[in-house]
Amino acid sequence: MRKTTWLYVIPMLALAGAANAQTVTITPSVTVTATKNPITTFEYPGSVSVIDQEEIESKIPSSPDDVLEGVPNVTFAGGPRRTGEVPIIRGFAGNDVIVLLDGTRQNFISGHDGRFYLDPALLERVEVVRGAASALYGSGGLGGVIEFKTKDAADFLEPGQTAGANVFFGYQSANDELAPGITLFATPMEGLDLIGSFVYRNSGDIELGGGGTLDADDQILSGLAKASYTVGPNRFELSWTRYDASAIEPNNAQGEGGLDSVDKDLLAETWAASYSFHEIGNDWVDLNAKVYYTRYQADEQRLDDNGDGPTGEQLTRDLDTLGFTIDNRTRFALGETGNLVLTYGGEFYRDKQEGKSDSGDREGVPNASSTYYGAFLQAEFNLDAPLGLPGQVLIIPGLRYDNFSSESEIAADNHDDQLSPKIAVSYLPTEWLMVYGSYGHAFSAPNLNDLYATGVHFTIPLGPPFGTIVNAFEPNPDLTPQKTRTWEAGLGVDFEDFLWRGDHLWGKGGYFHTKADDLISRDVVQPAPFVDCFPMPASNCNGVTTFANINKARLEGFEIEAGYENEFFLVELAYGHISGENSETGEPIGDLQPDQVTFHVAGKLPQIDTIVGWRATVADDFTSTSDPDEYRDGYIVNDIYAVWKPQQAFLKGLQVAVGVDNLFDEEYARVFTGANEVGRNYKAWVSYSVAW
Repeated sequence: MRKTTWLYVIPMLALAGAANAQTVTITPSVTVTATKNPITTFEYPGSVSVIDQEEIESKIPSSPDDVLEGVPNVTFAGGPRRTGEVPIIRGFAGNDVIVLLDGTRQNFISGHDGRFYLDPALLERVEVVRGAASALYGSGGLGGVIEFKTKDAADFLEPGQTAGANVFFGYQSANDELAPGITLFATPMEGLDLIGSFVYRNSGDIELGGGGTLDADDQILSGLAKASYTVGPNRFELSWTRYDASAIEPNNAQGEGGLDSVDKDLLAETWAASYSFHEIGNDWVDLNAKVYYTRYQADEQRLDDNGDGPTGEQLTRDLDTLGFTIDNRTRFALGETGNLVLTYGGEFYRDKQEGKSDSGDREGVPNASSTYYGAFLQAEFNLDAPLGLPGQVLIIPGLRYDNFSSESEIAADNHDDQLSPKIAVSYLPTEWLMVYGSYGHAFSAPNLNDLYATGVHFTIPLGPPFGTIVNAFEPNPDLTPQKTRTWEAGLGVDFEDFLWRGDHLWGKGGYFHTKADDLISRDVVQPAPFVDCFPMPASNCNGVTTFANINKARLEGFEIEAGYENEFFLVELAYGHISGENSETGEPIGDLQPDQVTFHVAGKLPQIDTIVGWRATVADDFTSTSDPDEYRDGYIVNDIYAVWKPQQAFLKGLQVAVGVDNLFDEEYARVFTGANEVGRNYKAWVSYSVAW
């Protein structure tokens, strides 16, 4: 590739270093989640981000929120407590975002608890696909997909090694967190891969930016066990992950929470068995199949009578998911200038929820179940010099059919089906330039809590002689799926050997526009006592809370990711903008966030095997809400870190990472929760691996 000579005007110090440097190879980022086939993030006709192991380690994360920091138009609601974290993608949250753990659905939904529970120490990489995803993944694909992928023994072993161990210890000052752990790994015979990992976290109250603390007290034991065996083209795998936490905090884990404290036990566990067949030269069969069982348990015991129940009352919420997925790839040659990959398969899963209290069924947690069936077909056309044009074109049409139903003794059954088409196109006129466009439908079926919620939502005690006003949930089994239609367009550039050999300059950005129908909104009807009603008795002023399909909305935004890397430094930039409004009233709608830019600069010091970095997040003022009380000031948050991986024989295997998040103790809030984010936080992570 021809170099632009004037770009060699750079600092003399860097030139001097480059003159003695060896050429390095920077591997392009590849995603599998986006299409169920490996494709570079540059070529993919849409927005996808990949967080690899090196980036995860540099963030010294304590929760998935830390891992995903800096991904454009992705944030977490719920406040600083990890038990309340809920991901948001492009203004969609809750069950409008698909969460996968090694391909298994994580479907837990709770009004005031987190969306999923997972320790980042078990992760090898994370992929985030933004935008309509129902053509491949079905219900929940309004915002996109987040897939977490856990480690294997191969991630630790070098050629010739067959077994080893990794011990590690982490610390964070903002909540006095200690995190010891160990990972054992082995390949005792050809084709067999074994790994077991356990990490324990113990933390206390959280110090917030600008002062103040948030009540929190966590003890968490997480584990991973995985065994895989490969013989010829066949691969078999069994895996188990577990997250077992105990926390003393308000019943509502999000924001500041209330005055009612509970002793909360949280359990998330996934069992999975998978089989794959991959044979070089076999164009007809390239198969993946997986069966899995996931259970979530949230048990709470009231420690006082400040809530809606007596001291000592026991509350439980259980959600079990049984699922199966299968997909296959068939490949065809299209003459001498193209090829076609057909990806097709099906999915089944069933969610079953139970809620209990000492007095019987738990209010707001209906006993109910949902069943989903889906089948999909996707084609990938790769064409060289289409219609005589220079370069290559990638065309990806896809279609999925879903049938789903929910049932409960509380109210009538709910059932529906949905067809989700999508088409996406990338055109690469040269190796370094691409333009893309896509159009897709997505949907999110109503969840069990929206359909069948009953019991008390909140109470208003008026005291004698009036009594207490009760606002109660009212089920609505007639809810229909939320639906969106999204089109996107963008472009990217990707240069190798840009300033000197072995470097890499890339950038990709796009615009998206989403129209949403039948959005499910919570409608709270509560007469004001002494204004709308006279509370004698108090029941004259009782209210109801229902869920209904009432909104039509429009959301649009921009996303940009760019960077430059060579042997000596890395510079990255990410930008996200999103706006949303009710198409009928013009009022803001969606889980919106302010315009945000993230900068990342890292210096590589190979002489001392160290990387030193700085991340800055700059957010604008937020006023995209109809409630002025929810306005938020802009902020600038600075993080610094250093990672040391010595390569000397007697120190090889040691890794030390240190950092400071929110270096200047900025007082800020990312989303409206009533609580600021974490203040200045000193972090450290030390690990040592030995293998033989």
